[in-house]
Amino acid sequence: MNVPHVRIAPWGEGDLGLLRSVNTPQMKRHVGGPETDEQVIDRHQRYLDMAATGRGRMFSIVLLPEFEAVGTIGYWERLWQEETVYEVGWNVLPLFQGRGIAAAAAAAAVDAARGEQKWRYLHAFPGVDNLASNAICRKVGFSFIAECDFEYPPGSFMRSNNWSLDLTDVEAGAGGDRGTGIA
Repeated sequence: MNVPHVRIAPWGEGDLGLLRSVNTPQMKRHVGGPETDEQVIDRHQRYLDMAATGRGRMFSIVLLPEFEAVGTIGYWERLWQEETVYEVGWNVLPLFQGRGIAAAAAAAAVDAARGEQKWRYLHAFPGVDNLASNAICRKVGFSFIAECDFEYPPGSFMRSNNWSLDLTDVEAGAGGDRGTGIA
């Protein structure tokens, strides 16, 4: 199997440029479009603060052996149907899409969320028309629950697929030997 070798590295001060790189009309077409630079700077600060709050973690996706940042991934707490769960989301720069990088990074993020031993379920909510992200959910071991109306960005609803992964099931979404890990 030709699996890309990636690491997910904790979000750092130097990742603002990466966040700006994924803030394009092409990259944000499924989630309401790009943000203003002020919104990106605010998001960057939230990402930096996230680990300290204990409510989730953000990472850059680093392609090895080049050590090139090629995307973002993270998970955070969300109240979903009266239960606190983790939600996961990712972005991979267009030049690196279609290589299995997002799936490898998602497997590493599943392992990281599982290691927190905080919430039982990890959910992903890709738009119903986002075929690539839905395929990643399936590949990583999420179970399809149902279509739903999902609020994102705040104040705007999109039609999404609700995917769920039980973090207490060590067989589900296991990273295994996928060339992934946390830096």
